[in-house]
Amino acid sequence: MKQGSYRTVCFIFLAFIAVVLAFGDEAIVNLQSRDLDLFDGSNGYTWRVEASKFATKTDADTFPKITQVGLGPTAIRVADEEQTSLGIWGRFDRQGYNWIDVYPVAADGGDDAGPAEIPIPGRVKELDVWVWGSNLNYMLEVYVRDYTGIVHVLNMGSLAYEGWKDLRVAVPSYIPQIKRVLPRLTSLTLVKFRLWTPPAEQVNNFYVYFNHLKVLTDIFEHRYDGDELADPQRVQDLWAASSNN
Repeated sequence: MKQGSYRTVCFIFLAFIAVVLAFGDEAIVNLQSRDLDLFDGSNGYTWRVEASKFATKTDADTFPKITQVGLGPTAIRVADEEQTSLGIWGRFDRQGYNWIDVYPVAADGGDDAGPAEIPIPGRVKELDVWVWGSNLNYMLEVYVRDYTGIVHVLNMGSLAYEGWKDLRVAVPSYIPQIKRVLPRLTSLTLVKFRLWTPPAEQVNNFYVYFNHLKVLTDIFEHRYDGDELADPQRVQDLWAASSNN
């Protein structure tokens, strides 16, 4: 082999090693299933609803209504453990592209509390929630926000089935969850669910229930000397302590 060719091969090999050392941790994953909310208030959130303008409102009732019920899917039931599901009772005055938003608020925020987005740990790969449907052809979406403030809408599918079903959606790779500068991890937040009714489907009276919201997420974190100084909470604590001196 000629000397020039040998040097070229060596250069390519060294460059390859440098890339592996720099970015090899990105190939390492630690996938875990993490609960986001069980709809029982134990995670620090309660849920509220808001609907489009044709939601039924009378002197006696205002729709949609929201409550907790002590039932859930048999498929994930644990013996001797009480289940809690979030129930939505909806009604609209006319057919059309009506919608109901189901969004979290802080449980200790009181009646005047505004929306509170739920942090999603790690780099989320999939999000799923058990939903009870009554074979109405409604569509369910989930809204997530990235670190730049952009809200992404993910389609979880149709509710045209009977009873409980685990609805799952993959989080596309184009949604940023990591950046070049420290801290690199930029977790998403869950903003809300939105239920859509198509124009041809009945809307005069319906029920939908939610149970066990969770994610499949990669919680692997590359360790390095000084990584605690890339932890936003740790940095805030350090600077707060410094300002008090």
